[in-house]
Amino acid sequence: MIVQRELSVSTKGRGTYDLTAKIESAVKSSGIQTGLCNIFVCHTSASLMLCENADPAVMADLETFMQRTAPDGDPAFTHIDEGPDDMPAHIRSILTQSDLNIPFSNGNCTLGTWQGIYLWEHRLAPYERKVILTIHGDG
Repeated sequence: MIVQRELSVSTKGRGTYDLTAKIESAVKSSGIQTGLCNIFVCHTSASLMLCENADPAVMADLETFMQRTAPDGDPAFTHIDEGPDDMPAHIRSILTQSDLNIPFSNGNCTLGTWQGIYLWEHRLAPYERKVILTIHGDG
């Protein structure tokens, strides 16, 4: 059995947005008991991550790392059509992930104790992001 759902995520700009509860709810409501949930973000300037969910310092440290790796306004970048964060957002997206596969059993995601599923917005401005969930497995 396969069920597909679309999530809309409103961001307030650069940062991480916890999707765990929404994804767990979609898996549970699918009626499928055991399988995989593929999560795909339909954008080139946002990404997905499976990450530590207990200490907010982890998210701050990831942002510090990315700011050093792909800084806004770097004069080496020529793709600046939408501003100084345009090319850095694309680089950040390429270095991270556009999809995740999360196993589930008994209708529940089988995440580790400290794992959460996040959308990572790489642009400074707010955006409406589309995330597709493809839930497949046995009923």
